[in-house]
Amino acid sequence: MSVLKLHNEPLQEAWLDAYGHLNEAYYLVPFSNTTWKLQDHFDIGVDYFEETGCAIYTVETHLRYLSDVRKTALMEIESMILGVDAKRIWFAHKMMVNDVLCATGEFMVLHYDTNANRTTAMPNSVIETLGRAATDSRPEWVGRRLSLDKR
Repeated sequence: MSVLKLHNEPLQEAWLDAYGHLNEAYYLVPFSNTTWKLQDHFDIGVDYFEETGCAIYTVETHLRYLSDVRKTALMEIESMILGVDAKRIWFAHKMMVNDVLCATGEFMVLHYDTNANRTTAMPNSVIETLGRAATDSRPEWVGRRLSLDKR
């Protein structure tokens, strides 16, 4: 499995809830910050946007909260590319604190041309680089859906 370690950040005091742990809304913040690093890593970040007018827009997110994150934590985020096609990137992040898996995030993003106001294909070089980085074996927790139905 290709795992990228592109970002870590300390828990911010303002992100704590009344129970003294990371508020659910703020789990997404370090994941979002990591997504910016992921975009830079694959040369589709802010510089790419300024040159082409194309951006990466999130269309779906699935977060799992697995363990409390408390004050003074350093959140280390691991990323993996799950799949790619001409207009979409499917990737995931894992939040680790002291080697404990605390949260996962799964994301589907679109390549969007802000000048034309529509999705558009990524350059072949980007698709190929992302494809080479994609994991051969996906974690069991990706691709799940929420339901009360028994499986």
